[in-house]
Amino acid sequence: MTTSQWIKWVYKPAVFVLCLIPLLYFVWYAQFQGLGEEPVKAVTHFTGDWTLRFLLLTLGITPLRRISGFNTLLRFRRMLGLFAFFYACLHFTIYLLDQSFDWSFIIEDVVEHPYVTVGFSCFILLLPLVMTSTNGMVKRLGARRWQRLHKMIYVIAIGGVLHFLWLVKKDITEPMYYAIALTALLGYRLYFYYKSRNTEAVTG
Repeated sequence: MTTSQWIKWVYKPAVFVLCLIPLLYFVWYAQFQGLGEEPVKAVTHFTGDWTLRFLLLTLGITPLRRISGFNTLLRFRRMLGLFAFFYACLHFTIYLLDQSFDWSFIIEDVVEHPYVTVGFSCFILLLPLVMTSTNGMVKRLGARRWQRLHKMIYVIAIGGVLHFLWLVKKDITEPMYYAIALTALLGYRLYFYYKSRNTEAVTG
C-alpha cells in the first residue's frame, strides 16, 4: 500500500479507536466500579478534562510536526479537533441534563457565573470550526480565510483553561497543568512566528 492508503485504512482508524478508549474505559469503570457519591460531577469532570486534552493535542500537532519533520502528523489534526468537540458535546449535554433543560435557569447561570459564561462561549465558538472542517469548506472559504477562522482555537483553548481555573476555585493544581501546557504551545508559536519574521527581514 502507498503511504496515503496506510494513513486512510490503518493509521486513521487506529487513531480513531485510541481517541474513543478514554470514553470506553470510563463507561467500563462506571459500570463495575461506580462513580462515587457525586456521579454527575465525575462525568462532568471526565468530559471536561478530555475536551481540554484533545484541544491541547490538536494544538500540539503543528509544533511536533515542525520539530520532528514528520509532516504526516497534519493528517490527524482534524480528527483530534473533532474529538475535542465530541467530548465538549458530552460535557455540555451532561450540564443540560443536570439542569433538567431548565432554560431560564441555564441562561441565568450563564449570565451570573463567569466560569459558565466562558465555558458556554467556548462551546459556541467551536461550532463554526466544526462546520468548516471539511475540505469543501476550505475551498469555499479560501485557505487564508479558513486559517484565520480556525485560529479561533487559541481563544477556545485559553477559555477552556480559564473555565477550569474559575470552576475549581481552591485547589488549582490540575488546571495549572493545562495552563502550563497551553502556555508552552502558544509560546512556541510566538517564538516560531517572530523567528520567521526576523528571517524574512534578514533575507529580504
